[in-house]
Amino acid sequence: MDAYVISLVISSLAFIISLSTFFILNKQRQQKTKSGPADPATKQLQLQAYERLVMLTERIALHNLISRANQPGMTARDMQKLLLESIKQEYEYNSSQQIYVSPVAWDAVRNLKEQNMLIINQVASALPAEASGTDLNKILLDVMMKQQKGQLHTIVLEALNYEARKVMK
Repeated sequence: MDAYVISLVISSLAFIISLSTFFILNKQRQQKTKSGPADPATKQLQLQAYERLVMLTERIALHNLISRANQPGMTARDMQKLLLESIKQEYEYNSSQQIYVSPVAWDAVRNLKEQNMLIINQVASALPAEASGTDLNKILLDVMMKQQKGQLHTIVLEALNYEARKVMK
């Protein structure tokens, strides 16, 4: 019985804290929207962040990544490592931009990174051990060509452009 009462009290407190937090954040958001246009310097930082994320999205798009990283004579495993490392470096280099953009925009970029890494790993794991880096690249490009209508990097670019236009208004 004591454990039940304790869990009930803890649940009630958690509910009250969550509800309070919701109302405080909602009130702050309403005040922020009523306060008028954002500081021009802040808008400039936001626009620069969206610009950098557009560049990141283009740089980690598989077709662009492959054309930049392609090195003849590499094994598929070495090419896999090179492609994954390139994506990680690009993403880490631009990770500070998340403080200037919406959570939705940042999640879209993060999902693109994760999707591309997953595709690279899945294709590489399906290849025989003696496959070349060129073999890996060809199959990756084929995979990308087959999903032409719904390429995630295109969708991410559209979302980033849409949000940047909202900041410019």
